[in-house]
Amino acid sequence: MLKLDIISDPICPWCLIGKTWLDRALEQRPDHPFIIEWHPFQLNPDMPREGMERRAYLEAKFGGKKAAIEVYGRIEQAAKSAGINVNWEGITRTPNTLDAHRLIHWAGLEGRQTAAKSALMRAYFFEGRDIGNAAVLADIAEAIEMDREMTERLLAGDADSDNIRARDAHARERGVSGVPTFILANAHVLTGAQQTDMWLNIMDDLAEKQNPQ
Repeated sequence: MLKLDIISDPICPWCLIGKTWLDRALEQRPDHPFIIEWHPFQLNPDMPREGMERRAYLEAKFGGKKAAIEVYGRIEQAAKSAGINVNWEGITRTPNTLDAHRLIHWAGLEGRQTAAKSALMRAYFFEGRDIGNAAVLADIAEAIEMDREMTERLLAGDADSDNIRARDAHARERGVSGVPTFILANAHVLTGAQQTDMWLNIMDDLAEKQNPQ
């Protein structure tokens, strides 16, 4: 088996596209060699804990309404080209994702990390839910068979907040400046969303090396 570390943020649209392409490859190669672990990266580490109204956030981030429309126009086209119909109109707030990353971390302790990541992205990009909201996060935890009451208690405190911040900082110290970033076997780094065919080629090459004719 081979470790595949993925650094991402659940509100990053390119992370959604990259995960979708990877998932399609994994579905086609159910005997894939990857052990996947998700790692935190906050696109907006200085975001207020309550989040921001999305339009105001985008205009501030990209320097005005026109620039924001241009940037997200390209992202929307890329998502459509990947067959992903994001509910852009439903996303009214940009959350602080610290608590979402905490939930992913706790889910990982129970072997449900990818389930948590998928549920968070589905909630944000398709259901228009605020994944910075504790009640929404508790709903997601319960839906993937985590203990809701325990999750609520953890979210009410600061458990693992420093851990998430330290791991985010560590990624930046290693040179990660954007996500998704994929690290294969702690040796090979792939930056940006990688298409399904590329993942299939990697898996086929690995299989050939492990089982040479």
